[in-house]
Amino acid sequence: QVQLVESGGGLVQAGGSLRLSCAASRSIFTINAMGWYRQAPGKQRELVASITSGGRSNYADSVKGRFTISRDNAKNTVYLQMNSLKPEDTAVYYCYADVGVVVWGRGTQVTVSS
Repeated sequence: QVQLVESGGGLVQAGGSLRLSCAASRSIFTINAMGWYRQAPGKQRELVASITSGGRSNYADSVKGRFTISRDNAKNTVYLQMNSLKPEDTAVYYCYADVGVVVWGRGTQVTVSS
């Protein structure tokens, strides 16, 4: 198994940037799919971005061109660079890893003020 810890959330004004980090408790080299979901109040959890071990990434349409996902296998960490943030990006962001079962972090709050 693996444990995931998110960091980097906070309060930012619209148009600003944040970088989220997801630190894993062990090597992520063999973990194929990792990424980020988010859940806003009263809404279902939705996929934001994912990345494979080969570096192939996938994004929700709502964040394409604004968010960038990356992974650093040497640091056992996945990142989500979020630029041009909008109030509708406000949510709890959860990191996940697919290790045969999906493992979740506890989440980090992102709040974008207008």
